[in-house]
Order: sequence, then C-alpha cells, then structure tokens
Amino acid sequence: MPYYVLLSNLTSEGRETIKKKPERIKEVNREIEDLGVKILYQFATLGPYDFVNIVEAPNNDSVYKISAEFGSRGTIKVLSMPAVTVDAFIQGIKTDKS
Repeated sequence: MPYYVLLSNLTSEGRETIKKKPERIKEVNREIEDLGVKILYQFATLGPYDFVNIVEAPNNDSVYKISAEFGSRGTIKVLSMPAVTVDAFIQGIKTDKS
C-alpha cells in the first residue's frame, strides 16, 4: 500500500477540543482507520505543524477523504504528501531510462 505523510495544524477550535479532551486524538485515529487508512506513526511536534502522521492508504482518494472530512469540521487543517521509501526511490531511479 502507498505511504503518505500528513502534516496537520489544529485550529483554535481544535486546540480547545484537545485541551478539554486529549483522548479525542485517539478517537480521530479510529475514524481515520475506518476510512481504510492505517496510521503507522503519529507524532505531536513543535514548529510549524502540530502533528506529523505517517500512514498507509490504498490510494489518493482515501487520503482526499481524510482532508475533506476532517477539514470540514473546522478543527484541523491537513497537508498530505505521497511518500516512497528510499529503497523504492533508488530502484525507480535505476530503472528510469529517460
């Protein structure tokens, strides 16, 4: 399954929700998995993003659904990026004859 990096920021409403109910993070993770996306790693971070998630998803559409569904709630903004392992990247470079 393809990998994706999800970078997310809480809105002020999202920060308020997490402050009152931190376990909401785990509830959202279950909702993401119900959409067919497996969370491999999840980090709360300092800097320009509040969370970094590494996920596996069957396709881009599954990741679009996450952005649309959770973004529409007004509590989080998600930036998603497809990712490949370094080994897959190297193999792709070796087999590209263009």
